Amino acid sequence: MLPPERQSLILERLAAQGSVRTIEVATALEVTDETVRKDFEALEKLGKLQRIHGGAVKPDRTRVEMTLTERQMVNRESKRAIAKAAAERIQPNDTIFIDASSTALTLTEFLPDFPITILTNAHNVVTALAGREGDLFCTGGLYEQRSRSYIGLSAESAMRKHHIHRMFFSGNAFDIDRGVSETNSRQAAFKERVIACSEEVCLLADSSKLGLKASFFFAQTSEIQTLVTNENADPKLVQAFQSLDIEVVEAPAI
Repeated sequence: MLPPERQSLILERLAAQGSVRTIEVATALEVTDETVRKDFEALEKLGKLQRIHGGAVKPDRTRVEMTLTERQMVNRESKRAIAKAAAERIQPNDTIFIDASSTALTLTEFLPDFPITILTNAHNVVTALAGREGDLFCTGGLYEQRSRSYIGLSAESAMRKHHIHRMFFSGNAFDIDRGVSETNSRQAAFKERVIACSEEVCLLADSSKLGLKASFFFAQTSEIQTLVTNENADPKLVQAFQSLDIEVVEAPAI
């Protein structure tokens, strides 16, 4: 059977079931698991499915790049709960980094009143905190309209000058084996540089992002100290992350 024929059958099964398992597809098509994984990879590049551990699911719009305004409308209540729980981790005189994700932007609504230093590459974070007392640094750099953030070599260079106590960021997906990934390669490259400057790397990710992969990986699972997610996250995934010494905070609804 040729690859296009196999892939057509995979998509038919996916449309009918909503998800497919690698082993089941391999058995049905009488091919190896590796062949099925290659078909999944090819179909994912075409946006036809989303690979997960052990199989694939229908593509999720939150896994493709969206504008900041669009992202702010997705899972809004979960993001507020996550942001509130994350803000409670901040200590007086901390230097924190807030990235350009919609979840991290929501963190600005819950920042404590005591003195902290805030670093960001997000234009909307600067705007949101313009009236706040204390030190606020923006990286500057190449302005990216879709994310309303600054990226590129000059932004990365600016971050190397700072020591960050807590980095608050998100991504499009968090796979337990491969780590955190983004749909935007330049955002991924920037966040990778910030991780190297940070003591605590704190991922803010609602449950819809757990167990999935996006296009560009920038943080290994071993680099994540803390995961803040919502309270209805899959218990099996939570236990799996905890088994890797990641502190998992399940934020209650506000």
